[in-house]
Amino acid sequence: MKNLKKILLIPLLQAMVIPAFAQKASWIWYPGDFDIYMSNVMQNRRTERGSFFPVFWKMDSHYVLVDFHKEFTLSEPEVVKLFVEGTYNVKIDGQALTGFPKSIRIPAGKHKLSLKVYSQATVPAIFVQGKTVISDESWLTTFEDKEWIDASGKTSDKSGTNFVSAGSWGLTDPYSLPSAFKLPVVKHTAVKTEKAGTGYIADFGKETFGFIKVNGLKGKGKLSLYYGESKEEALSTDKCETLDHLEIDLTNKKDSVMPLSKAFRYVNFQPENGVSADSISMLYEYAPVTERGSFKSSDAELNKIYDVAKYTFHLNTREFFIDGIKRDRWVWSGDAYQSYLMNYYSFFDAPTVKRTLLAQRGKDPVTAHINTIMDYSFYWFLGIYDYYKFTGDRKFVQDIYPRMQSLMTYIDGRKNKNGLLEWMPGDWIFIDWADKLSKDGEVSFEQLLYARNLETMALCAKLANDSENATKYEQQAKTLKAKIFDIYWNQSKHALVHSRVAGQPTENVTRYANMFGIFFDYFTPEQKIAVKEHVLLNDSINKITTPYMRFYELEALCAMGEQSYVLKEMKNYWGGMLKLGATSFWEEYNPDKKGTEHLAMYGRPFGKSLCHAWGASPIYLLGKYYLGVSPDSPGYETYTIEPHLGGLAWMEGKVPTANGDISVYMNKREIKASAATGKGKLRIKSKTKPVAKGAEIKEISKGMFEVTIEKGVEYLIKYSS
Repeated sequence: MKNLKKILLIPLLQAMVIPAFAQKASWIWYPGDFDIYMSNVMQNRRTERGSFFPVFWKMDSHYVLVDFHKEFTLSEPEVVKLFVEGTYNVKIDGQALTGFPKSIRIPAGKHKLSLKVYSQATVPAIFVQGKTVISDESWLTTFEDKEWIDASGKTSDKSGTNFVSAGSWGLTDPYSLPSAFKLPVVKHTAVKTEKAGTGYIADFGKETFGFIKVNGLKGKGKLSLYYGESKEEALSTDKCETLDHLEIDLTNKKDSVMPLSKAFRYVNFQPENGVSADSISMLYEYAPVTERGSFKSSDAELNKIYDVAKYTFHLNTREFFIDGIKRDRWVWSGDAYQSYLMNYYSFFDAPTVKRTLLAQRGKDPVTAHINTIMDYSFYWFLGIYDYYKFTGDRKFVQDIYPRMQSLMTYIDGRKNKNGLLEWMPGDWIFIDWADKLSKDGEVSFEQLLYARNLETMALCAKLANDSENATKYEQQAKTLKAKIFDIYWNQSKHALVHSRVAGQPTENVTRYANMFGIFFDYFTPEQKIAVKEHVLLNDSINKITTPYMRFYELEALCAMGEQSYVLKEMKNYWGGMLKLGATSFWEEYNPDKKGTEHLAMYGRPFGKSLCHAWGASPIYLLGKYYLGVSPDSPGYETYTIEPHLGGLAWMEGKVPTANGDISVYMNKREIKASAATGKGKLRIKSKTKPVAKGAEIKEISKGMFEVTIEKGVEYLIKYSS
């Protein structure tokens, strides 16, 4: 019997070994389903003082029954391993195999391998591994096969089924089920402790995120942990935003890890009598992205701002791009859109952009705006075209285009009799956190975003080979843009007014539509100058206090060549947070506030997020408008470098692309540039014609010169500032 067991085990062990020469397979699923599933898991982790705090919007779910198939032509028979999450059947050339096979043999020749998977609790997913037969995004999948059988029992040859390319996160371990996906963790220890109450405060040195681990826990009674982004919050046992209460009954010492990750710098450890622990540490949870972009300059404070911005952004890069690590931890579209732009100048992590866009969009039918916010639906569209511009990934645009169409159909259906958008029941018009910001009537900012979205739809329709709708969207955009300037442009105020109420434009001028109009390039050159002087540089126009809209305000000023002014603003605004001890950047900063006023928001003393993704915008501004690198055609096939010192003595850095980095160094006399991809043009302002060995320099306008940058060549250009 012992020998018989050994003989029977040999084929099984061989079947579970994946040959080293095999191509790399990955887990696949219906596109967007795992993104939706994981975003549901992540966003429903939010708690406030131990209570579950769900999202405000409709949550979609994955399809529970999914069909996968692919055709292969094999030169020789092949043994293929099957790993499946769910209940499944397997067919070869339409013939079902018995049971739930873990390994199958496919004969030589052309064959169609099909798996149909059912799973209610988790996403139906498959992992197929052979020598050449592997699961990847080239497989086709559907959630409704529309098959039918006639009276003879013959299955239909043509079912009208819409098959789409499979989705994947590149998970390549067949033994780790997708539903068990977790971000990696690493142990960190507190930098110091300080006695407080019956326990102590542990300081981890800076803002961080992860799971608290109580080491050597023992005794019987209650243990409370109070978390704080600030020391004041951790000490406030009745007002801190997050906490853990545990009932302990342990005779022997045991290490215990808290079930949910938290954001904190300080942890207030408070045991009852009879409960003790040796120490507390943490398992720092992080997204394993590569820091590719860089920036360094002659200004030490600016360098610190850049480093803290990048750390802030990394903390908010998780399975998806989230808003903030303490409070919401949700996928807000407006926050995510800025994260995409920061990402293109730091990690260049394309998969997380795609995951976030798919998770936000969810499923049809559309019953509300994304996150219920009108402007957040618009940011979603802009994120898709920017993704194409920076990555050149046309296939993703083609795959997601039907979901763009259905959302745009919903938006078009909510226009009023004037063909404009205004508040309707179920809508939240956000724009920004600002006191006394009117959302009444037809707000110009919303119409401006709507026009840009129609232009985006036209561009994406062309990429999806939908020429009929491309023409329709182009005409809609043209008509709407003309209407915007007819209604909202006020010549005496040199600006777009904020809104129209009851058919009459208001006199109120705000910064929002005006600054977006600049970098959307909707204004004439004369209008741009007027808007800069009468709105952006006008202190009588209500100031912006959130990093969220400071992002766009400073971008508009940079687009107008005001890098010296913006440098001072960055140092004042983000430098102001650093001077108050910030180790990550906040959701809101008002320099007029004092002391603990900086910690309060939403009517709560510690409601403000002190680590918010939208606070990291210097990453984008420094990469695009100081190093001056931006794509001119998709995927940096062509690009421009137009560096601006903005008052710095020197600066250097790298901007990542899908195919390598673009490097720039600049001081007041010379510029060094090189690129691993594409064909670029370096533009320089110089009093005299620059000199560059081995490069042709041409003057494109008075005092403006251009050098062609070829891939793999290092350039040194001397100029006169």
